[in-house]
Amino acid sequence: MPLEDQIPLLDDRRFDDIMTEVRTRIARYAPEWKPGASAWTDVNDNDPGITLTQVFAWQAEMLLYRMNRVPALNYLKFLQLIGIELKPAEPALAEVSFGVDKAFADTVVRVPERTQLSADPGDGGPQLIFETKTSLIALRARLDAIVVGDPDIGNTDVTALNTEAVRAFQPFGTRAIDGAWLGLGLIDPNATPAALPAETLNLAVTVARDTRKAQYLSCGFMETHAYGPAKLVWEFWNGSAWQALTLLKDETLAFTRSGRVYLKLPAAKIPLTAQTKLDPADPAEPNRYWIRARVTKGQYERAPEIVAIRMNTVAVEQAETIRDEVLGGSDGSRNQRFRLANKPVLKGTLELEIQQSDDGPERWAEVDDFFGAGPADQQYVLNRATGDIFTGDGINGDIPVAYVKNAGANVVARIYRFGGGMRGNVPAGAISTLVTPVPGIDANEVRNLAAAYSGRDEETLNQAKKRAPGTLKSRCRAVTADDFEYLAKESANIRRAKALPLFHPEFPTIKVPGAVSVIVVPDADVREPRPTPSEGTLRTVCEYLNARRLLTTELFVIKPSYQEVKVVAEIVAADNADLAQVHDQTVQQLIDYFHPLIGGEEGSGWPFGGSIFYSRVYQRVFTIDGVASITRLQIVLDGEAMKECTDVPIALNALLYSAEHEISVDYSFEGTA
Repeated sequence: MPLEDQIPLLDDRRFDDIMTEVRTRIARYAPEWKPGASAWTDVNDNDPGITLTQVFAWQAEMLLYRMNRVPALNYLKFLQLIGIELKPAEPALAEVSFGVDKAFADTVVRVPERTQLSADPGDGGPQLIFETKTSLIALRARLDAIVVGDPDIGNTDVTALNTEAVRAFQPFGTRAIDGAWLGLGLIDPNATPAALPAETLNLAVTVARDTRKAQYLSCGFMETHAYGPAKLVWEFWNGSAWQALTLLKDETLAFTRSGRVYLKLPAAKIPLTAQTKLDPADPAEPNRYWIRARVTKGQYERAPEIVAIRMNTVAVEQAETIRDEVLGGSDGSRNQRFRLANKPVLKGTLELEIQQSDDGPERWAEVDDFFGAGPADQQYVLNRATGDIFTGDGINGDIPVAYVKNAGANVVARIYRFGGGMRGNVPAGAISTLVTPVPGIDANEVRNLAAAYSGRDEETLNQAKKRAPGTLKSRCRAVTADDFEYLAKESANIRRAKALPLFHPEFPTIKVPGAVSVIVVPDADVREPRPTPSEGTLRTVCEYLNARRLLTTELFVIKPSYQEVKVVAEIVAADNADLAQVHDQTVQQLIDYFHPLIGGEEGSGWPFGGSIFYSRVYQRVFTIDGVASITRLQIVLDGEAMKECTDVPIALNALLYSAEHEISVDYSFEGTA
């Protein structure tokens, strides 16, 4: 028997209910107002007795309200008992490119770590602050030309393809054989160009994943060293010959995955040269600095494809850094609490110092709880959502003592960062304003080339209540399908997740033992008809699940598969209805009904692989105000019109989306002359 049936019904009476009950009982319990008087028949508000009952009814309502709050209080205390707290907001991440002013005197601009930028979220709210996660060495020279060289076919100019919203190019041609090369021509826009400085060249490479693997990401079994399928050597043109360059790090594994390539430019410096022009016969073509990657041993299973190569690019996060914030003074009591001025706090960023003697301030360590702390352990617990800092009681965790020479300010947050929320998931090009001035950076050439990702709002109480059963069942270990779905939604900005046991993306028709695939749908704007996780979000979910799965599980994180649905309908409106309003409401109702996040019968998103029931679609349209009748209704799936009055199955584990519907609305002209 479900426990829901055993939950007692609490008293839900209100002031009006109590007063009604009192009035009905007056005749029984107070038949006479006083000895010798007539019966109490005046029960209106002007009667003194009724005034007294109203006071008592008001007090009774307050008592009932407090009594009804007891179960909610007990539930919250139980959540605290099992360690459930509201998860704080998480910051959005993005990649931002910096362009150097062509008139700048130096050939290099150093962008410091934690350089601030701002972005307009587009919702009318305040500007968002982003900070660079690392420092950046930005070169004045710019990537001006890209050439693909094939030893048999010749050279091909693919410069025009290295732009946004343009198809990918193959850096070593269609064959990617030994001797094929990718040439990068850099140009210095300064009026008096100089040789490239002996600095580190940072190339951000975005790779197009092949068709089969574009929809999923393999999480792997464990962290191991990865090897590229080909051996590349990097070289530069010294004016007369190609000379070796030092490769510091290749995160792309020979252009097979997105990442960065770090090259150490030579001390001899790379000169401008005309020897390797794209078209040596064209005298107007500028001289360039030339760098190339050459295949010396190619064993590509599939020739790599690149979407874009960018210079002067660095990772940013939606956060602000605070330094030397005084939190107050310790008074030597147990279980002290201090509060940061800003929240939510980014994980692992707080450095707390407490001075207790003339020896100077001491660094205290952050822990999740005090269960393993001894009486002398200088540790604290941080609630990142509220910014509260808690210290120990002398049994579990040390007590910070008072420092008489600085009684009110011996607790200091030396540094921490705060920020986060879905507002940070701004579109491409939104992060474009420098807040921290950097001499030499062209303010008009600062922008993120792709949309930011992973921003998440603070968890609500209802979400925490739903999370509690999953926490108790999973114990932070992914074993069952429910565990994988629960933990996937915990890992990143994920709204929905569907675990598919024995499903391998490359063998969809075969049950593969040990394989588990998890479909994830991000918590995107509901105006987006097809919410799709970014590669960064897929990697985040992979890393989180990979640390919690069984050793024998082969795990894949998959992008959702969508099918487009369109409804073609002819509607007869009521005589007093507005045709345009009926049309717009019908279209919006259908778009919401098929939406992957807010669609379905319960409004929690269209079910994975859920069939379209004709009768329910018909009912949705018929319940709209102003609809008198429906003369025709047909469902179109992926451009194919289905037979009327029949249910429509969709692909296994697929989702639906709709962007438009063909709705015709008119009045009935029956009975008119």
